[in-house]
Amino acid sequence: MSSKSSGIDKEIVRDLANILNDTDLTDIEVEHGELRIRVSRKVTIQQAPAYQAAPMMAPAAVAAPAAAAPVEAAPADVSKNAVPSPMVGTAYMAPAPGARNFIEVGTQVKEGQTLLIIEAMKTMNQIPSPRSGTVKAILVADAQPVEFGEPLVVIE
Repeated sequence: MSSKSSGIDKEIVRDLANILNDTDLTDIEVEHGELRIRVSRKVTIQQAPAYQAAPMMAPAAVAAPAAAAPVEAAPADVSKNAVPSPMVGTAYMAPAPGARNFIEVGTQVKEGQTLLIIEAMKTMNQIPSPRSGTVKAILVADAQPVEFGEPLVVIE
């Protein structure tokens, strides 16, 4: 058994361990002829604090349903006239920063008229009005992230 351990150069193992530390790798393996050395380390202990922070957010989420209860009644009436987001992205109310918004509350819109833009994957997508009518509410703010199906604008 001592002949096997004496055949491995401890300096190589130390060098590989230093490479792991310097590069934040978790595994490194070197093969030279029939000699194969693998050095690895565990980092799960370092990741634990990040996961412990998540429960801290739960109390805020618990408080939200109480505040959201009155708001739930409003979207039920609004949902039939709301224009849903066709994609996930960032909503912009104007064609360029500092430019005039496409619509405002009270604006008369025609079917096909651009209501806002949603940026998704660095592509600006114009969101057209599905029908003619009056803008009764704008449910998103400029530069706000939006989800698929999220109500954007109410048109009656």
